[in-house]
Amino acid sequence: MPERRKLKRRHLLYYLRVLNAETRRRVGYLVDITSEGVMLLRTQRMRPGRTIKMSMLLPGQSRNGERLEFDATSLWCRRDVNSDFWDVGFRVVNLNRRQMAVLETLIEDHGFND
Repeated sequence: MPERRKLKRRHLLYYLRVLNAETRRRVGYLVDITSEGVMLLRTQRMRPGRTIKMSMLLPGQSRNGERLEFDATSLWCRRDVNSDFWDVGFRVVNLNRRQMAVLETLIEDHGFND
């Protein structure tokens, strides 16, 4: 399948836990990120087309608990290299200016420069 990504993926220096903002249940762990999408590592498969309000505690924010919350729609799901896990790609939707600024700061400050 040809690569359709417009923006270069940025792998994070460490995985961030991602929760469903409404249920507070873990959705997965953030593996890589762009300003348009994220890939999560999960223990369970997820069907494409599902929109979730995601919530992440930002690195270094454990005292005041600043979170980034945004909606994302699942686009694809496939087995990870470790067959105990699933990789799921999401498109980030409807970001406001503040959310975009926080997301870009997260990418810049905590992304792995390759």
